[in-house]
Amino acid sequence: MMEPSSCDTFVALPPATLGNRVIFGKNSDRPSDEVQEVVYFPASQHKPGEKVECTYIEIDQVPETYAVVLSRPSWLWGAEMGANEHGVCIGNEAVWGREEIGDDEALLGMDLVRLGLERADTAEKAVHVITELLEKHGQGGNCMESHMAFTYHNSFLIADRKEAWVLETSEKHWAAENVKEGVRNISNQLSITRVDRSHPEIKDYARSRGWWDGEKEFDFAATYSYVNTARMTATRGRYCEGYKLLKKHEGRITAETMMSILRDKESGINMEGGFMTTGSMVSILPQDPSLPCIHFFTGTPDPDRSVFKPFIFVPNITQLLKTSSPVFGPEDPVKKKPRFQTKPDRRHELFKNHEGAALLMEASKDKGNALLKQIRNLEKEKTDEMEQILQSRHLDVDQAVNLFSRDTFQALLPEYEERITRQKAHQLCL
Repeated sequence: MMEPSSCDTFVALPPATLGNRVIFGKNSDRPSDEVQEVVYFPASQHKPGEKVECTYIEIDQVPETYAVVLSRPSWLWGAEMGANEHGVCIGNEAVWGREEIGDDEALLGMDLVRLGLERADTAEKAVHVITELLEKHGQGGNCMESHMAFTYHNSFLIADRKEAWVLETSEKHWAAENVKEGVRNISNQLSITRVDRSHPEIKDYARSRGWWDGEKEFDFAATYSYVNTARMTATRGRYCEGYKLLKKHEGRITAETMMSILRDKESGINMEGGFMTTGSMVSILPQDPSLPCIHFFTGTPDPDRSVFKPFIFVPNITQLLKTSSPVFGPEDPVKKKPRFQTKPDRRHELFKNHEGAALLMEASKDKGNALLKQIRNLEKEKTDEMEQILQSRHLDVDQAVNLFSRDTFQALLPEYEERITRQKAHQLCL
């Protein structure tokens, strides 16, 4: 099994933030050759008895699902992170502990992220949705598009306009911590010491396994984590570094602050190597319900070389074609058994252009820096535009329909393509 090495999720709530807003952020750290797409699914009504096909298993559908925007590995049904039309955001982390991880296919943690977003209009309700599904269907299955097994249990950071919840699991057992103010982050380790809600058998099970004597105060993280935590050293380092970065900016955290934290390479939060940051997300959740929630996604690897592009839920959203990967239907190697015998090209248009831009940055420092400056200026322009919407309390719904799918890309893709074309022409002349 692969060593634990992926993902960090953050939340900051007033008074840690500016402007009476909750700020959510996550880096999705995945295999470096994996494509992450950003996709939108509208709200929908469903017939009685209808089923929903998740990554590996089929479960009962609910009468109504909410509109969601998701950043996800393009081969699966669920998501690493996302938001819904009610301002609920969820990100998940791989966690390992004393409980063995089974080989049976069930719901992936990433499936639970999407199901929580589709079925819950508050963070608290999302905790209920996820834990109920966990109890009924369990968690399990390969979490990587490969014949090599990569399995884990999951933790979740769930936020809305008012509060956040940390939900950590060990097989079907779970604990939840309510966060009302300040800052909180999760990484690839169990971290809950103050349990606000839990599985009813969480203590009895721990006692039956000899993990807790029933005498000392119950500490979920200490009880369910490894006896020997040496393999979690790197994870603990990232967790601590992430917390330090949040505390450093506490009282003045903005969306731009969160973007800078997600771009931080020295801390290991912006990961490089075989496992790297393949997608990033930042959300602004105003506590004033009359203001829109604004979500930013990269849809490309390495946030330091990517643009955080804004998305706002409005009616009649244009499909996000530039960041949607090809679909292979029943012929997809994920659907066939044995699974993952081949790996199709899942790159979307933005990913391909970003690959070319990354090569340009590596080939020429000067040209790369010029391109990076251009795309960072574009990002600043968009974040300023979003701030103006919040300050003026005016949202042009007609413009917001195409905000992510067209407007940003009209500026971004030509810039990528022009500089890549120039670089190719220069190489031909050499």
